[in-house]
Amino acid sequence: MAIIAVLDFGSQYTQVIARRIRESQVLTRIYHYTTSAAKLESEGVEGIILSGGPASVLAEGSPRPDSGIFNLGVPVLGICYGLQLMATMLGGKVGSSNRREYGRGHLKVNTKDCPLLVGVPQTSRVWNSHGDKIESLPEGFMQAASTENSGFAAVEDRGRSFFGLQFHPEVVHTDHGKEILNNFIFGVCACQKNWTMSGYIEKAIDEIRQTVGDQNVILGLSGGVDSSVAAALLHQAIGSRLTCVFVDNGLLRKGERAKVEKLYSDNFNLNLKVVDASAQFLATLAGITDPEAKRKAIGHVFIEVFEEAINDIGNVQFLGQGTLYPDVIESVNIAGNPSAVIKSHHNVGGLPEKMNLQLLEPLRELFKDEVRALGAELGLSKEVLWRQPFPGPGLGVRVIGDITVERLDILREADAILEEEMFRAGLYYKLWQSFCVFLPVRTVGVMGDERTYDNVIALRLVESIDAMTADWAQIPNNVLQIVSNRIINEVKGVNRVVLDISSKPPATIEWE
Repeated sequence: MAIIAVLDFGSQYTQVIARRIRESQVLTRIYHYTTSAAKLESEGVEGIILSGGPASVLAEGSPRPDSGIFNLGVPVLGICYGLQLMATMLGGKVGSSNRREYGRGHLKVNTKDCPLLVGVPQTSRVWNSHGDKIESLPEGFMQAASTENSGFAAVEDRGRSFFGLQFHPEVVHTDHGKEILNNFIFGVCACQKNWTMSGYIEKAIDEIRQTVGDQNVILGLSGGVDSSVAAALLHQAIGSRLTCVFVDNGLLRKGERAKVEKLYSDNFNLNLKVVDASAQFLATLAGITDPEAKRKAIGHVFIEVFEEAINDIGNVQFLGQGTLYPDVIESVNIAGNPSAVIKSHHNVGGLPEKMNLQLLEPLRELFKDEVRALGAELGLSKEVLWRQPFPGPGLGVRVIGDITVERLDILREADAILEEEMFRAGLYYKLWQSFCVFLPVRTVGVMGDERTYDNVIALRLVESIDAMTADWAQIPNNVLQIVSNRIINEVKGVNRVVLDISSKPPATIEWE
């Protein structure tokens, strides 16, 4: 199977490059920029893309790949920093530009037969993000296109199949970016379309059966997209030797436990074990207000609950998880652009070591949109596949401050009203997430002729493609009015509803 390698130099768009190519049914893998040429060759790479990045090639210690990649005899495409890097390493010259290019630019194609620009109009809109510029090209290269401030917006060395772009073809703001990437993977690299979900399912089932043999697997089922698709795939591969454990941690939404039991027991014939550990979780969380401390406490209790479940089931050798490709890509920490931990991952860390289990992650090569496509192939319903994301710690990170039964109950009722109205307005599946947050704030109000001093609920409604960035959704005023009125009138203990109109970045989607 053809593989396009994307060497990651810390660009915020690296995953977008890989996703765009996979959308064209070609397998793409992201590699750390230090990956050796020998490893890439051994994995059968048929083309290499050098990503952008926050560093400058002029800075001392700026990241460099193994120079051997230019001797593998496979096509190479450098994007932004990747182009400047290739130019520098192959004998060209890069300098600091007096006029930096960020945002929109206008591309002018200066040659009619560049393989990378086939089908691209003579002028089009592109998206730039760079402060350096190429001053002279390496031997063998020639200009293919320019922008207002860059004479070398696209360059080529046709003899060696080396190409470079100063702009970002992977982002939607570049008008013909997908065509440019397709020109590279199909026209230059001669890849075939062989990355399909049906093919992936066949390969994954075979690998699961070979790995598991006649042993048993346990999987923590949350009811979300990732764990549901992982469960369906594992069940198709090994049947009754999979046991799914759904943990009621006391932090679920209204009616969640009953919905999950009915959905998976009735429709999928899974071995489903439901564990009510709500008292254990809430006792552990009592008095904890720091968000990260909450997440860690919840993770520790999950370990204890799973230990008990495994002992009850017996003879379990594998832990299944719905880990996705973005979770396993090695992060690139470039000087001046530190990769800070925003929040700990919601997957239950430490389980394999503590329980002496082997980890089984059948979705670890897939992005979120691919997981949904896989789930559709397996016959999962829209209700499961397009359910909005729900954090692993549940309402524990949507009750700001101390977690109490009273606060959780208030939040559940408010959240149920919001969800009902999102469905009624036809908005639920159009939004990435829509949920309520309980604020540890009490405000004065008037209900009837009486003064009230009650709690505040915040509405968080966002649009996004992959949660890497998000913008607040501009919901019709009449819908917001209905939601606000219903929450204040129907949820005892709430007298004020506010709307969060923050984008990501700088805010995160979840409040904690």
